[in-house]
Amino acid sequence: MTEAGPINYGRVMERAMRGVMADVLGHVAEHGLTDGHHFYITFETQHPGVDMPGYLKERYPREMMIVLQEWYEDLAVMGDRFRVTLNFSNEPETLVVPFDSVKTFIDPSVKFGLKFDDQDESGDGEESEDGPEPDGPSTPPPAAAPGTSADIVSLDRFRKT
Repeated sequence: MTEAGPINYGRVMERAMRGVMADVLGHVAEHGLTDGHHFYITFETQHPGVDMPGYLKERYPREMMIVLQEWYEDLAVMGDRFRVTLNFSNEPETLVVPFDSVKTFIDPSVKFGLKFDDQDESGDGEESEDGPEPDGPSTPPPAAAPGTSADIVSLDRFRKT
């Protein structure tokens, strides 16, 4: 019998929260957006598996926020990713976004949000031997609709320090 090591609750929670996002997007793909729901989704554009037009990758070399609200087409959830067609300067463009590339998922209509933290290369969420990264510039979550604020669920409190 091999020793598995300690349970990484942060990683387990992150996988579960990405599952919540996938379930919600799957529901919307099947039934459409209702009751004022809409989503702000921020993702890493250089993440493996992201498929988007080159001019958008040039314009958003690190991160991009998309909004699923009034006009979108062909939303589909496929295992570890989703696909959606959005309008960019009156041109429909299809994006494929792996769930692992998503940094924030926000539905300001119900003040709900998920913030996914960067994992190290091994994917276990542990800090390097040098300790935590110094504070530096980061991208804040997108603003909620005027007059509201979205509560972001961060997994930091579940991570081993």
